[in-house]
Amino acid sequence: MTLPAVRSNNRWDPFRDFEDLYGQMTRWMDEVTGQFDRSFGGWAPLADVTESDDVFEVEIDVPGVRREDISIDLTGNELVVTGELKERERVGILRHRTRRTGRFGYRLTLPDRVDTGKVEASLDDGVLTIRVPKSEAAKPRRIQITGKK
Repeated sequence: MTLPAVRSNNRWDPFRDFEDLYGQMTRWMDEVTGQFDRSFGGWAPLADVTESDDVFEVEIDVPGVRREDISIDLTGNELVVTGELKERERVGILRHRTRRTGRFGYRLTLPDRVDTGKVEASLDDGVLTIRVPKSEAAKPRRIQITGKK
């Protein structure tokens, strides 16, 4: 267990220690859930992945991020989304911050073959939606049974 650091003015700052603890807990949870990749050098946004018969739909929360600050790459069945939430210029002293800023990344390996030529992405109301269609070979097929009665 780490004891609170002594500040230069010998006063304990519980808010600073809470922010440090919150950051460490977030890093631990990201590592446990596999949501964070150290190569991005930032944070991982929250996301939902939905699968239907013909498409994977990925919804990623990126409030405040502009579409020109997001990059989407699909190689084989690995989807990689990177970007940056740029901090706005402020006047005065920022006393408290809980919102994330800076570089972010999200990586997802899809379980089946996908049709990389038909991927669509849209950004609406702070949610990036990526639709990745399954290839014809990966779509379920109903097999007709033939033979005598």
